[in-house]
Amino acid sequence: MRYFIKLAYNGTKYNGWQIQPNAPSVQETLNKAFSIILNSEINLMGAGRTDTGVHAKEMYAHFDFDTILDSPILIHKLNSFLPKDIVIYDIFPVADDAHTRFDATKRTYEYHINTFKDAFLQEQSWYFHQKLDLDLMNEAASLLLKHTDFQCFSKVNTDVNTFDCSIFEAHWMQENDKLIFTISANRFLRNMVRSIVGTLINIGLHKITLEDFEKIIESKNREKAGFSVPAHGLYLTKIEYDYL
Repeated sequence: MRYFIKLAYNGTKYNGWQIQPNAPSVQETLNKAFSIILNSEINLMGAGRTDTGVHAKEMYAHFDFDTILDSPILIHKLNSFLPKDIVIYDIFPVADDAHTRFDATKRTYEYHINTFKDAFLQEQSWYFHQKLDLDLMNEAASLLLKHTDFQCFSKVNTDVNTFDCSIFEAHWMQENDKLIFTISANRFLRNMVRSIVGTLINIGLHKITLEDFEKIIESKNREKAGFSVPAHGLYLTKIEYDYL
């Protein structure tokens, strides 16, 4: 039987989702916990690969297990066993061919910036105090929806067959001293959101124009795009499936 897991984690102490040699990862931590509690070797497949320090308010993973599970009891045991920065919300059976990564139709990320220093947000939001032109940044963000090739925002030497992504929404909002950038797409390239945010910040600082922004996208050249903002402000917030 195949099971989906709905979970969340604070990525501060982990070298991303995926198992890494000689470095802690969310996937490895979960594999160990599930294997111990179910007394069987469990290898989870995640819906995506968040980078070192990136958080997930909503992540899905799946695993196969022959026995019918008592989900409430298993969730309680796992949450008692797992470290405090990982939480399991739900475990439920799905079709045997369901796949958390390949079946996902939409993913949403948020990037959080605090404009006033906050002692309690050092690892959850990026502190950036310079004044930004948020209206201009939203104009630039709306231009993303016109394009599909985002090679300019991708990490170089990445192993992908295509740089095409369908972006459904991209916008900034302000809540008191916090700026939040929200972006949704069918898929994301490595480092894509963080480099988009860095480039939009250059727009907000009036370092580049809207015309420059379009030329950067059309160039397909990572060197022409802006800097990559720190990982600790980035959150995977939602993953959607047609059958959930």
